Amino acid sequence: MGKGKRERPAQLGSKLLEIRRKLTLSQNQMLRHLGLNDKLTREEISAYERGVREPSLLTILKYAQIAGVYVDSLIDDNVDLPEELPTKSKREGVERSNTSTKYKYNRK
Repeated sequence: MGKGKRERPAQLGSKLLEIRRKLTLSQNQMLRHLGLNDKLTREEISAYERGVREPSLLTILKYAQIAGVYVDSLIDDNVDLPEELPTKSKREGVERSNTSTKYKYNRK
């Protein structure tokens, strides 16, 4: 086990905020939509969106499911979310043109 800080996706918070806004939900409505109103608070959603706290993997999965994207689209800082959310069918994120990526995700 490493002794340094764990790497964190820099864009995760802004992507979670983007999902909530594109779904036109308040933070309290987002909690209900995620099915987490008995486990989280509005303040925790706010902290996730501001990048102050990092959600659990299961919470990230729920965000991905309601947005209709793969989890990598939320975690990978080299891709943006699709313009339209939720997607009609599960989609990858959109690779950013100004960055070079070492890995490409090919899901079919």
